[in-house]
Amino acid sequence: MSEKRKKKTGSIAIPFLVTIFIATIIVGGAGYFIYHNYIGKKEDDIKEPQPRNGSISVSAEDSHTLLLILDDPEAASDASATFVVMRSVPYKKEVLFIGVPSNSILYSEKEGTQIALKDKYTRGGAQAAEEFIEEALKVDISKYMVFDVNAFEHVCDLFGGVNYPVDIKLNGYPGDGTLETLAADEITMYLTYNKFPGGEPERALKAATIISYMINGSDGDRIATNFDRYFTEIINMLPNTNITAVDYDKKKEAIKYMFNYGSSIAFAACVDGTDAENDFIPSDSFISNLPEEYFCDPTEPPTRAK
Repeated sequence: MSEKRKKKTGSIAIPFLVTIFIATIIVGGAGYFIYHNYIGKKEDDIKEPQPRNGSISVSAEDSHTLLLILDDPEAASDASATFVVMRSVPYKKEVLFIGVPSNSILYSEKEGTQIALKDKYTRGGAQAAEEFIEEALKVDISKYMVFDVNAFEHVCDLFGGVNYPVDIKLNGYPGDGTLETLAADEITMYLTYNKFPGGEPERALKAATIISYMINGSDGDRIATNFDRYFTEIINMLPNTNITAVDYDKKKEAIKYMFNYGSSIAFAACVDGTDAENDFIPSDSFISNLPEEYFCDPTEPPTRAK
């Protein structure tokens, strides 16, 4: 009896295993068919994203003019704010800083009277200073940025300070024109110093020059890579500006291009003019006598960076 049971059990097990094996093949094959022809096909239809090649179009339309103002309420009582016009020409990979003496005066056709830059700024702020410089130099200024000490020194820190030939006795330096490494607070002290032998025109030129030195001595690739973060940090610290996020978005790629591909991009100048005792009369032909590429529309085609 036992032998018959064993024989019967074995005869049932073998067909059972065969059935499972065949079923596995059928189910697996069906699953593969469905995945390959339906699910997998849908995944195949998903296109790869276009690779980024970092191409940037830079043209004359990216050029812009800003008024930079350093206003230090804690400076000496007879010290004035510092005014620098920045003309950025990214397609040329150049940026020009023009110091404007705070004691500049002009007879305003608009107001019908003689006015002074520092008085105009004191009464009407950055917008009024911008209007004064536009009328004095016959140039359009699109935006302005007003820096207090904290905001300006943060900018200096981001650029890494500056190596500059210090020609005044400042913070223990001999003042003999030796190249010195200035930290952010020392740069502020230098730019707000109000006893240069050449008066406010000399201070204005020093301001434009030291800013250009600072930019040329920085790591352009680092500045370009971190420019979005730097802009956010700076703009949030400014006490006054009319630059918006939209303005920045329109110009940022051209600015990054200038830092990425330019070398010694910054230059400095001071407004030409005539001393009139304690005042300074700017030359209304100064801008037109600058090199053509700064304020004239260029005829070259756009530069393509890859």
